Amino acid sequence: MRKCLGVLAVVASLCAMVWAQAPDQAPPSDTAQAPATTAPVPAANAPQTPPSQPAPAPAQTAPEPSSIPTPTKPAAPKYPLTELFVGYSFAQAGFFNAGHWAQLNGWNASFGLNATSLVALVVDGGQLFGQTQIPGAVPAPFPVSLAPYCNTGPACTFNADTREYNILFGAQFHYRKHERWVPFGEVLVGHDGIRGIAQTQSSGAFVAEVSSGIAIVAGAGADHKINDRFALRIKADYLQTRTSFATIGKAKQDNLRLSVGLVIRSVKKKKRRLEDETDLEP
Repeated sequence: MRKCLGVLAVVASLCAMVWAQAPDQAPPSDTAQAPATTAPVPAANAPQTPPSQPAPAPAQTAPEPSSIPTPTKPAAPKYPLTELFVGYSFAQAGFFNAGHWAQLNGWNASFGLNATSLVALVVDGGQLFGQTQIPGAVPAPFPVSLAPYCNTGPACTFNADTREYNILFGAQFHYRKHERWVPFGEVLVGHDGIRGIAQTQSSGAFVAEVSSGIAIVAGAGADHKINDRFALRIKADYLQTRTSFATIGKAKQDNLRLSVGLVIRSVKKKKRRLEDETDLEP
């Protein structure tokens, strides 16, 4: 009996020790309540701090308006101060009013001083030479008293050695919109001289007739730029001459002159600046 009580006492003590070492478990609850957080209540005498103002938003700068280029006045075209023209001339002329056109060759030259980009003052000179056919029945301007000048009947024609020269003054009007091609017109007036030489068939003597008068030129042309100094010029002129031969009297002749040649232009030298000078090596 004592043994049984002793065993029971040991078992009871062991159970008590196990129960004492087991962790406490809170009874389960249907809803878990989170701990309530309470804001601290300021004291009655504590200074009140103003609520913090939100930081101001950065000012938005207005986008700059797109820069629109303002139209600028185009620069005035550059033009040379002087122009010297020298070229070949071909003319369809009837200086003796003989009813036959003469194909004459020659030269033409002019010197122009550009007062502005549009207007130039011009001195023009030239010469034409060749043969002109004249009917034997009416050999004017050569005297009939020295006829015949040809031996093939009244319908024959003979050649008269023809020389014509002129010196003219006037103006040229340029249109300098494009640099490569520069068209122009010209109006000139001046002095003209004509000489004809024919040979008689009967005696072989040479007869010369000379006259002079007013010459008028109106024409147009164009310059094609080669470089700043040189240009190629082509022009066509109406050349009116007026003669006063003894056997013809005062008369007017309408002629056509074509010219082509080279233009030599004055070039303005660029002024040297300090910025353009290269530094000298020490």
